[in-house]
Amino acid sequence: MPDSFDLAILREVQQNAKITVKELSDKINLSPTPTFERLKKLEKEQMILGYHARINGKKLGLGLTVLCNVSLRHHQRELIEKFQSDIVGFDEVRDCYHIAGMYDYLLKVVVTDMDAYQQFVSKKLASLDNIGNVQSSFVMTEIKSEIGFNI
Repeated sequence: MPDSFDLAILREVQQNAKITVKELSDKINLSPTPTFERLKKLEKEQMILGYHARINGKKLGLGLTVLCNVSLRHHQRELIEKFQSDIVGFDEVRDCYHIAGMYDYLLKVVVTDMDAYQQFVSKKLASLDNIGNVQSSFVMTEIKSEIGFNI
């Protein structure tokens, strides 16, 4: 379990992944060498999974976000694994969650526009053999999108 210094490191790096070890050590009141060692330990233990830049998709022409609920027709292990393997290969799918409830999966799909989404559904999603039902919800406004955790 992470201690207070580890939690402080996690708080800081999720806010600014470009922070230097010196800046980090100043913020958490620990000298640079132990700060660096703790940072490397958190990476090794996979508490920190990577460092990323947050990109504005709209500036790249990716103006449509769709939350897409998917039900499978059959739930045999091989068919589930095949669906998951296929969906990971679709660039339009930014997130995929295996969920409980009325649907089996929730996909976050990001594309340029409605035509691109229609092409994604008809050419890619519909080409998967085990798709039972698809329901799409179109994001009108993103109110909140957090990347980190409240630590």
